[in-house]
Amino acid sequence: MAIKAGDRMPAGKLKTMSKDGPKDVTTDELFKGKKVVLFSVPGAFTPTCDAKHLPGFVQLADQIRAKGVDTIACMAVNDVFVMNAWGKSSNVGDKVLMLADGNGDYAKALGLELDASGFGMGTRGQRFAIVVQDGVAKQVDIEEKGQFKVSSAEHVLSQI
Repeated sequence: MAIKAGDRMPAGKLKTMSKDGPKDVTTDELFKGKKVVLFSVPGAFTPTCDAKHLPGFVQLADQIRAKGVDTIACMAVNDVFVMNAWGKSSNVGDKVLMLADGNGDYAKALGLELDASGFGMGTRGQRFAIVVQDGVAKQVDIEEKGQFKVSSAEHVLSQI
Protein backbone atom coordinates (compact mmCIF):
# COMPACT_ATOMS: atom_id res chain seq x y z
CA MET A 1 0.00 0.00 0.00
CA ALA A 2 1.33 3.42 -0.93
CA ILE A 3 2.31 5.90 1.75
CA LYS A 4 -0.18 8.66 2.43
CA ALA A 5 -0.22 11.96 4.31
CA GLY A 6 -0.05 11.37 8.05
CA ASP A 7 1.97 8.15 7.75
CA ARG A 8 5.40 7.83 9.31
CA MET A 9 8.11 7.42 6.69
CA PRO A 10 9.40 3.82 6.66
CA ALA A 11 12.87 3.10 7.94
CA GLY A 12 15.46 2.52 5.27
CA LYS A 13 18.87 3.27 3.88
CA LEU A 14 19.88 5.14 0.75
CA LYS A 15 23.28 6.07 -0.65
CA THR A 16 24.88 9.37 -1.59
CA MET A 17 28.34 10.24 -2.83
CA SER A 18 30.64 11.98 -0.38
CA LYS A 19 34.14 13.30 -0.97
CA ASP A 20 35.35 9.98 0.47
CA GLY A 21 33.16 7.81 -1.78
CA PRO A 22 29.72 6.20 -1.42
CA LYS A 23 28.05 6.83 1.94
CA ASP A 24 24.94 5.33 3.51
CA VAL A 25 22.21 7.74 4.58
CA THR A 26 19.60 6.37 6.95
CA THR A 27 16.09 7.72 6.88
CA ASP A 28 16.61 8.75 10.50
CA GLU A 29 19.55 10.95 9.44
CA LEU A 30 17.54 12.30 6.55
CA PHE A 31 14.23 13.06 8.27
CA LYS A 32 14.63 13.28 12.06
CA GLY A 33 13.93 16.81 13.30
CA LYS A 34 13.89 18.21 9.76
CA LYS A 35 11.52 19.38 7.07
CA VAL A 36 12.43 17.59 3.86
CA VAL A 37 11.12 17.53 0.31
CA LEU A 38 11.81 14.08 -1.11
CA PHE A 39 11.07 13.70 -4.78
CA SER A 40 11.52 10.61 -6.87
CA VAL A 41 12.12 10.10 -10.56
CA PRO A 42 11.93 6.87 -12.56
CA GLY A 43 15.52 7.27 -13.71
CA ALA A 44 18.51 9.56 -13.86
CA PHE A 45 19.11 11.10 -17.28
CA THR A 46 15.67 10.00 -18.56
CA PRO A 47 13.88 12.68 -20.64
CA THR A 48 11.34 14.30 -18.27
CA CYS A 49 13.49 13.70 -15.21
CA ASP A 50 16.55 15.31 -16.76
CA ALA A 51 14.89 18.15 -18.68
CA LYS A 52 12.21 19.21 -16.18
CA HIS A 53 11.96 17.43 -12.82
CA LEU A 54 15.46 17.80 -11.34
CA PRO A 55 16.14 21.22 -12.96
CA GLY A 56 12.92 22.60 -11.46
CA PHE A 57 14.07 21.78 -7.94
CA VAL A 58 17.54 23.19 -8.61
CA GLN A 59 16.05 26.45 -9.94
CA LEU A 60 13.53 26.83 -7.09
CA ALA A 61 15.73 25.51 -4.27
CA ASP A 62 16.20 28.90 -2.61
CA GLN A 63 12.45 29.62 -2.66
CA ILE A 64 11.64 26.16 -1.29
CA ARG A 65 14.24 26.51 1.46
CA ALA A 66 12.83 29.95 2.31
CA LYS A 67 9.62 28.12 3.33
CA GLY A 68 11.49 26.28 6.08
CA VAL A 69 12.67 23.23 4.14
CA ASP A 70 16.00 21.91 5.44
CA THR A 71 16.74 19.42 2.67
CA ILE A 72 15.60 18.85 -0.90
CA ALA A 73 16.40 15.28 -1.91
CA CYS A 74 16.12 13.53 -5.27
CA MET A 75 15.75 9.75 -5.16
CA ALA A 76 15.95 7.28 -8.04
CA VAL A 77 16.42 3.57 -8.45
CA ASN A 78 19.90 4.01 -9.86
CA ASP A 79 23.31 3.32 -8.36
CA VAL A 80 25.17 5.96 -6.38
CA PHE A 81 27.68 6.53 -9.20
CA VAL A 82 24.95 7.34 -11.72
CA MET A 83 23.18 9.65 -9.25
CA ASN A 84 26.48 11.42 -8.55
CA ALA A 85 27.21 11.85 -12.27
CA TRP A 86 23.68 13.13 -12.89
CA GLY A 87 24.00 15.63 -10.05
CA LYS A 88 27.28 16.90 -11.47
CA SER A 89 25.94 17.18 -15.02
CA SER A 90 22.87 19.04 -13.72
CA ASN A 91 24.94 21.40 -11.56
CA VAL A 92 22.95 20.63 -8.42
CA GLY A 93 25.78 21.67 -6.11
CA ASP A 94 24.44 21.65 -2.57
CA LYS A 95 20.90 22.56 -3.63
CA VAL A 96 19.64 18.97 -4.01
CA LEU A 97 20.84 15.87 -2.18
CA MET A 98 21.17 13.06 -4.75
CA LEU A 99 20.06 9.75 -3.24
CA ALA A 100 20.50 6.32 -4.80
CA ASP A 101 17.92 3.63 -4.05
CA GLY A 102 20.03 1.12 -5.95
CA ASN A 103 17.85 -1.96 -5.54
CA GLY A 104 14.55 -0.11 -5.21
CA ASP A 105 14.14 -1.17 -1.58
CA TYR A 106 12.99 2.25 -0.38
CA ALA A 107 10.59 2.75 -3.30
CA LYS A 108 9.11 -0.63 -2.37
CA ALA A 109 8.94 0.29 1.35
CA LEU A 110 6.96 3.40 0.34
CA GLY A 111 4.65 1.25 -1.81
CA LEU A 112 5.68 3.35 -4.81
CA GLU A 113 7.65 0.96 -6.98
CA LEU A 114 7.08 0.99 -10.73
CA ASP A 115 7.36 -1.85 -13.23
CA ALA A 116 9.31 -0.25 -16.07
CA SER A 117 10.37 -3.56 -17.61
CA GLY A 118 8.44 -2.65 -20.76
CA PHE A 119 11.06 0.06 -21.29
CA GLY A 120 13.94 -2.25 -20.38
CA MET A 121 14.38 -0.50 -17.03
CA GLY A 122 13.20 -3.20 -14.60
CA THR A 123 11.67 -2.13 -11.31
CA ARG A 124 11.97 1.60 -10.61
CA GLY A 125 10.31 4.17 -8.37
CA GLN A 126 7.23 6.11 -9.38
CA ARG A 127 7.42 9.84 -9.95
CA PHE A 128 6.36 11.53 -6.70
CA ALA A 129 7.08 14.26 -4.17
CA ILE A 130 6.64 13.94 -0.41
CA VAL A 131 6.96 16.76 2.10
CA VAL A 132 8.24 15.19 5.33
CA GLN A 133 8.20 16.87 8.75
CA ASP A 134 10.23 15.08 11.43
CA GLY A 135 9.71 11.67 9.82
CA VAL A 136 6.00 12.07 9.03
CA ALA A 137 4.67 12.48 5.50
CA LYS A 138 2.73 15.75 5.53
CA GLN A 139 2.00 15.92 1.81
CA VAL A 140 2.19 13.06 -0.70
CA ASP A 141 1.87 13.81 -4.41
CA ILE A 142 2.05 10.79 -6.71
CA GLU A 143 1.94 11.29 -10.44
CA GLU A 144 -0.51 9.47 -12.66
CA LYS A 145 1.19 7.26 -15.25
CA GLY A 146 2.94 9.38 -17.87
CA GLN A 147 2.20 12.68 -16.08
CA PHE A 148 4.42 15.41 -14.65
CA LYS A 149 2.35 17.87 -12.64
CA VAL A 150 1.89 17.29 -8.91
CA SER A 151 5.50 16.29 -8.19
CA SER A 152 7.00 19.32 -9.92
CA ALA A 153 9.00 21.85 -7.95
CA GLU A 154 6.46 24.55 -8.84
CA HIS A 155 3.56 22.50 -7.45
CA VAL A 156 5.46 21.51 -4.31
CA LEU A 157 6.44 25.16 -3.70
CA SER A 158 2.80 26.23 -4.03
CA GLN A 159 1.75 23.66 -1.41
CA ILE A 160 4.26 24.31 1.38
